Amino acid sequence: MEGGCTCRHIRYRLQGKPMIVHACHCSWCQRETGTVHALNALYEFDRVEHLGAEPEIVDTPSASGKGQRIARCPICKVAVWSNYPGSGSAVRFVRVGTMDDPSRCPPDVHIFTSTKLPWVTLPPGAKAYAEFYDNPGEVWSDEARVRHRAVREKMKKP
Repeated sequence: MEGGCTCRHIRYRLQGKPMIVHACHCSWCQRETGTVHALNALYEFDRVEHLGAEPEIVDTPSASGKGQRIARCPICKVAVWSNYPGSGSAVRFVRVGTMDDPSRCPPDVHIFTSTKLPWVTLPPGAKAYAEFYDNPGEVWSDEARVRHRAVREKMKKP
């Protein structure tokens, strides 16, 4: 899969499928994206290949107080991915809407639905959590948990 920003200055290629796709309904994501939720496909950093220019990294506050690092096009300012403190630079939360074919990455789970806008209806049977899920084993596949563990270990090595 490939994607990029609106002006096409930033282009990327994704290797394989995402570990998981989060639809985050927190009020911070609503404000930051200007819509009802953020939709992020989680990929290991080395599975996101830059085909164009490098993005500008913008440190942004978050509800946790730990902030996040958002990769934006330096020209059109579209956010293409983020890094969060929990995974550091090991995992990129790719904005699904920047993919050339975003229909290939529907959400696996809806999080922070306690602040979901009241007129947003989740699909029947969708995995949903009022806040964040406590047990990744309920949400992540075995393969995804192995991949996540491997990339975090790789980032620890000098």
